Amino acid sequence: MDAADQVIRYAEHDGASIAWSAIGRGPALVIGGWWCSHLELDWRQPRFRRFASGLAAEHRVIRYDRPGTGASDRSRPPPATLDEELAVLETVIAAAGVERLSLFGASSGGGVATRFAASHPESVDRLVLYGTYARGVDLAPPAAREAMLAVVRQHWGIGSRVLSDLFLPDATAAERDEFVEFQRRAATPGAALASLAEVYAMDSTGHLADVRAPTLVLHRRNDRAIPFALGRDVAERIPHARFVELQGADHFPWRGDAHAVVRETRAALGDRVEAGSGAGAEESGTPARAPRLTDREREVLRLVARGETDAEIAAHLVLSVHTVHRHVANIRSRLGVPSRAAAAAWALRSGLI
Repeated sequence: MDAADQVIRYAEHDGASIAWSAIGRGPALVIGGWWCSHLELDWRQPRFRRFASGLAAEHRVIRYDRPGTGASDRSRPPPATLDEELAVLETVIAAAGVERLSLFGASSGGGVATRFAASHPESVDRLVLYGTYARGVDLAPPAAREAMLAVVRQHWGIGSRVLSDLFLPDATAAERDEFVEFQRRAATPGAALASLAEVYAMDSTGHLADVRAPTLVLHRRNDRAIPFALGRDVAERIPHARFVELQGADHFPWRGDAHAVVRETRAALGDRVEAGSGAGAEESGTPARAPRLTDREREVLRLVARGETDAEIAAHLVLSVHTVHRHVANIRSRLGVPSRAAAAAWALRSGLI
C-alpha cells in the first residue's frame, strides 16, 4: 500500500475490535503500545505523517490502537498488564499476516515490544526502542505518581493539560491546546486513568535479559516525560544493546529533530541511509546523479514530504487532485522509488524541506 492514505482495519480480540493500519511496502515494522493513540487523528498531523512515512520508505509500517482507546473498541478497558498487552500485539500481528518483523517500541510501548521480542525470538529481526523505561515506579517519586493519577481521576480535562506540558515542553500554546483536545478524543477519562496506571505499574525487568534480537535504544537527553537515565538503564539490561543519545526535550519522536530518530532507526533496521555526522545529526547531501525535477514537481514533492495528502496539496497549490496525482506518479518514476513514502524520504535526505 502507498503511504498517501492509510486504511484502518479491525482485528477481533477477546470479543473486542482492535483498529490497525499499514503503510508502505517491505519487511514489517510494527509500532504500538502507546498509552494514548488514535490512528485517524494521528494521521491528520503532518509531523506524524512525515515521521511514519520516513519509517515506511523501505518497510511496511503497522500501527494499532490498544482496546479502549483511539479507533479501537471503546466498550472494553485498556490492557492492564504486560500479558494482556502481549496478547493484543500478537492478535494484530496475526491479522496482518506477518511471520517475521521488526519492532519500534516507544515510551510505554517499549514494554510490550521487548516482551514480544523475548517471547518470540524466532520472529523478531530487529528491535528499536525510543524514550522508554524498564520500571514504571522509576518514572517519578510515589507522591508525584499518585498526584498525577489523582488529577486524571478527578478531572481529565486538567489532567490532559498537565500531561501536554510534560510531553510537549517546547510546544506553542496552540500546539498544547491541540494535544489536549487530541488526548480527550483518544481516550475517555476512565480509559486514560487505567492506561496511566498501567504505565506506572509496568515492569519489564523480568524479561529484558531474554531479548536476543539486535537492539538499538534511542533517548533524548532532556526528555522530561521519561528521564534520560531510564533509557540507558534499559540498554544496560538488554544483552549487546546499543545506546544512542539524541538531543532535545520533546518526548514524541515525530517532534523536534525527528530526522535523527528516523535516520538512526532506519540504519538499525538495515535500510539504505546516508551516513550522518554522528548521533542526532541531520542528514545532508544530495544523492549522486540526482534526477531532474521541474519546479512544480519539486513543489509537490516538498508538500508530500511534509505529510500532505493529494487533496491537501491540490488545495494548497490550487490544482485538481488528478493533476497532483499525476505529478506524484511522475516524481516517483523520475526518482525510481516504489512508493510515496520513499519519495518523501528522498526529499528529506536531499534537504528539499
